[in-house]
Amino acid sequence: MRGIIGFIAMLQGAVGFIGQVFFDGGWGLLPHWFDLPSVAYLGVFAAGAALAVWGDVDKKRQRSGIGREAV
Repeated sequence: MRGIIGFIAMLQGAVGFIGQVFFDGGWGLLPHWFDLPSVAYLGVFAAGAALAVWGDVDKKRQRSGIGREAV
């Protein structure tokens, strides 16, 4: 679930930054709710990337059995 939320946050951060820097206004859902500077969109992208990587690493760790406690 973290990976999906992270991917959505990455998309919102990327389109918001691209729209605000290269065009007349931010794109996506965030500009409808918040008035953010361009750097904040990069922060949203970075936070989304961190969530996506965390979810992927956790999923791989659960599949391999690393980190499970002995019963």
